[in-house]
Amino acid sequence: MQILTVISRLLDYPDPLIWENRELLLDTIRQQQDLIPRNREALLRFVQDLTAQNLMDAQEQYSALFDRGRSLSLLLFEHVHGDSRDRGQAMVDLMGLYEKNGFAIAVRELPDFIPLFLEFLGTRTRVEVKEWLGDAGHILALLSARLQERESPYAVLFDVLLEVGGIQQDAQSLQETVKAEPRDDTADAIDKVWEEEATLFAGSDMNGGCPSNRPQRPSASQSVSADALAAVKWVEGQAAAPRTATR
Repeated sequence: MQILTVISRLLDYPDPLIWENRELLLDTIRQQQDLIPRNREALLRFVQDLTAQNLMDAQEQYSALFDRGRSLSLLLFEHVHGDSRDRGQAMVDLMGLYEKNGFAIAVRELPDFIPLFLEFLGTRTRVEVKEWLGDAGHILALLSARLQERESPYAVLFDVLLEVGGIQQDAQSLQETVKAEPRDDTADAIDKVWEEEATLFAGSDMNGGCPSNRPQRPSASQSVSADALAAVKWVEGQAAAPRTATR
């Protein structure tokens, strides 16, 4: 589905290609007549406003939004498993799904990174898309609500995903939940997380454990368990093709 490829690109770290292909993106969105007019128009405005900015400003805003704290993490399994061992197995299973369907990746990115997941879904049938988006529906809806609470234009990207997936959520209940959440992107909140992680790191040698690792992508700050990173390394040798699908 073409719209999923569009959302994948827009939800990824801002790239010069978005600015260079602005008109093509806008034309592609205008052709998405299956989208409700409100979402289609909001998506058009998003692209227009994004590309009206300086690239570096857009990148800085993106990092400040998605790379500070975990509540807006674009790593799906972080919202489900946190740093538990279950996350590593979940990512092994997801990589297996990609490979089974001929989707090879060669970027240094975790398989549950939402833009990557959407790029994969863009190669699948409508039935499969609805099924897999539906499985992640509660996370997508929560991210939409959190972005709306912060008055971020990125919320529309998740609204479109909810529409494409036919996902129905109790918006009022979600808004109330989000309003009650403490912000995790403030300086104090971030310092507290680092202090907790430093304590765990200091005690790791005594306990024979391993400190948390962090995936390296532009300005990323989400923490990932050692098991999760090991899951990616397990298939790393097979991910030699570009980040595109082959069928």
